[in-house]
Amino acid sequence: MSPMLESYAAGRWFRAADEGEPLLDAATGEEVARISSHGLDVAAMVAHARQAGGPALRALTFHERAALLKALAKHLLTRKDELYALSVRTGATSRDTMVDVDGGIGTLFSYASKGARELPNDTIVLDGSLERLGKGGTFVGQHIYASRPGVAVQINAFNFPVWGMLEKLAPAFLAGLPTIVKPASQTAYLTELAVRQIIESQILPEGTLQLLAGGASGLLDALTIQDSVAFTGSAHTAGILRRHPNVLDGGVVLGVEADSLNCSILGPDVQPGDPEFDLFIKGVATEMTVKAGQKCTAIRRVLVPEPMADPVIEALSARLAKVTVGDPRNPDVRMGALASLGQRDEVTKAVEALRSSAEIVFGDQNATLLDGDPERGAFMTPLVLHARPGATEPHDVEPFGPVSTVLTYDGLDSAIALAARGKGSLAASVVTHDPDVARTIVLGLAPWHGRVLVLDRDDAQESTGHGSPLPVLVHGGPGRAGGGEELGGIRGVLHHMQRTAVQASPDQLTAVTGRWTTGSKHLPSDVHPFRKSLADLRIGDTITSATRTVTLDDIEHFADFTGDTFYAHTDAEAAARNPLFGGIVAHGYLVVSLAAGLFVDPAPGPVLANFGVDGLRFVTPVKAGDTIQVTLTVKQITPRTNADYGEVRWDAVVTNQEAQPVATYDVLTLVAKTWPASDS
Repeated sequence: MSPMLESYAAGRWFRAADEGEPLLDAATGEEVARISSHGLDVAAMVAHARQAGGPALRALTFHERAALLKALAKHLLTRKDELYALSVRTGATSRDTMVDVDGGIGTLFSYASKGARELPNDTIVLDGSLERLGKGGTFVGQHIYASRPGVAVQINAFNFPVWGMLEKLAPAFLAGLPTIVKPASQTAYLTELAVRQIIESQILPEGTLQLLAGGASGLLDALTIQDSVAFTGSAHTAGILRRHPNVLDGGVVLGVEADSLNCSILGPDVQPGDPEFDLFIKGVATEMTVKAGQKCTAIRRVLVPEPMADPVIEALSARLAKVTVGDPRNPDVRMGALASLGQRDEVTKAVEALRSSAEIVFGDQNATLLDGDPERGAFMTPLVLHARPGATEPHDVEPFGPVSTVLTYDGLDSAIALAARGKGSLAASVVTHDPDVARTIVLGLAPWHGRVLVLDRDDAQESTGHGSPLPVLVHGGPGRAGGGEELGGIRGVLHHMQRTAVQASPDQLTAVTGRWTTGSKHLPSDVHPFRKSLADLRIGDTITSATRTVTLDDIEHFADFTGDTFYAHTDAEAAARNPLFGGIVAHGYLVVSLAAGLFVDPAPGPVLANFGVDGLRFVTPVKAGDTIQVTLTVKQITPRTNADYGEVRWDAVVTNQEAQPVATYDVLTLVAKTWPASDS
């Protein structure tokens, strides 16, 4: 008997005592493993995540969590050959496995990078700017994102046993949520191997990742208001989850990625021989054959202008005829098996439903395999159907395999209406070189799709293709597609966190957020803040500069030197007629430059570099004879975990002789952690 898959639960590996259910090699029909969760205490898993994993994870800053994700990605890279070797048993070719395994590892790297670059070295995130709630400035508001003390449960589909886990794990981990993974049984042996590699590495804190191999009975019963479930799978199963009492009334958040009848639209400007025509044919064929069409983003509906139906079918058939189907162990095979015989039966039923309003124009299920047993292996050759006018089935039936249906449209409105009949999809693509066509179709598709690719000769070389979810872009779709959102860069992290509006005095808000708030106390220092290392700086450290009078000579010299001779700085009569100025005024950038001269300490010190200015606003014009002064305050301190320096954000307010603000902005600097700098 083949080995029993194990769950990783509450800090130990658990093996069910019963015989379990067999899991078969997709290509050979041989037994790979058995699976069962009989006797597993799922409530204990949830409790372990809450009591051990969650506190350990939330004690880390975003930068520390990001560093762990990066270390994990590096570790999995060194072990990916083991994953490749086992992945072939799912029916996947090397290309398919790259999408799954390398795609998942790449997602970890992406979130590690974005977490370090775009999130603070803190445990909360500020959302938006400060809101002034009272006239005197003593009552203010700030939105923040904070981690929830809950558990992120992921219930995944069979088609991406590695990527499906890692793409959900990465943002949840950054958000401070421990994860329980429940993979689809058919390919759970690959997920189990990946989880073993992760647990053995001891990179992640205990309790932040657990694996449930087998049935998930009782899991949702153990969840409460702070917990969430991310589900990928069929709309039928999603409906069952939506009706669970803890989802309906218990506050458990459910995110769904379900069935999706994605489409690709050939623009009416494209003709055979155009680069876009070849790109269209290549894109459809690729989406039909990668993972044997078992992708939630695969192209199911091929929408073309009516006169282009025959050329498209002919070109698509010619390209698919070159695709070799068989056992993925054979390096000459380009499309492997479906995940199981049961899955092949489901696709066959869907094709029969489609044939009530469409005819098969390419594909022969009796075609000879390059390698493999057609009886024991879940093989299926690519099929192209051509729908009759008015067909409804292509907009209702999803064949989750290497099957696409060609439909024709008459005008852009018709194409958009056909796409919308999918009732909401994950992805669509438009292949056109006409900007007007692109804009019209994209705006028509946007309400019905989570992502739209516009493909032409200009972006083709760098394009990742129609069906590739990217870590930095939202993955999800409205309506039939489930209404959920995953990934999307930092959006995917914040999705797991709680946004809260905090109302307080400026001083209290500074204490809560760790960021100096306008109206908070200044901390004057005898030592210029630029002479302080990161270790010595405090939030609120402030310097008030000397003053400088701006002269007409200054303004004329700056105009001469920079070439900025805008009339408000150089033509007294024209400037006088401008109701905003009433005369010659200083350049805004002159004011900022003079302000820097007032607050910068010129000698070498812990301030290593100025790397930008945020939120620059010119509030009041500065005229010749006005005197300016700068108040510079340490607003935020962000140590970098992988460097001997950190980032300091300074609040800069430039005022005139009447104490009116003339310019406000944030100065961004890199500051050494110690000074003199450590040799370490």
